Amino acid sequence: MARRTTDITRRAGIFAAGLWALVVGLSPLAASAQTFITREGTATFTSSVPLHEFTGTSDHLNGMISVVDATVDFFLDLATLDTGNKKRDKDMRRTLEVEEFPFAEFTGTLATPLDLTQETALPATVRGQFTLHGVSREVEISGTLTPRGEALELVASWTLNLEDYQIEPPRLLVIKVDPEQDIEIRALLHTQDP
Repeated sequence: MARRTTDITRRAGIFAAGLWALVVGLSPLAASAQTFITREGTATFTSSVPLHEFTGTSDHLNGMISVVDATVDFFLDLATLDTGNKKRDKDMRRTLEVEEFPFAEFTGTLATPLDLTQETALPATVRGQFTLHGVSREVEISGTLTPRGEALELVASWTLNLEDYQIEPPRLLVIKVDPEQDIEIRALLHTQDP
């Protein structure tokens, strides 16, 4: 398990540094920065059944943008998701089989150029592989990057279908949870000295 954690930490670093690579040359900060890593990161999912909706949140989102190779990598320990209901959390972890598949991860590259001389939210799109439950699928995710002094604020959202990742949506009594889950991530990434 330690080796998997080390590998994920390394890939998270490469991920964050890559997103930044596509924007170097556009900002004085980018010229000196090699790597941006998360200091704060939150992932939230919203799930629903008829007449009821609930969310799960984790503040353990980790990521990195590498100036060196333009890669983006974010991952989340699924056991840290909390819906505010212990029984529902236990059922969710069983459904996601977190003992066997403990992480969700995105690895890819930034697909849109950014002008970080702006001080407003900039549209950003990434393309790459999202892996959940041992299944990887090609995705395109849109969001914004906002310069915040020496940091970047990332906000992105997309919808995933549990069945695409070979996850059987759970049932609440006789009602099946909607397989489509709305996902949102928020992260503040800071420069890391080389």
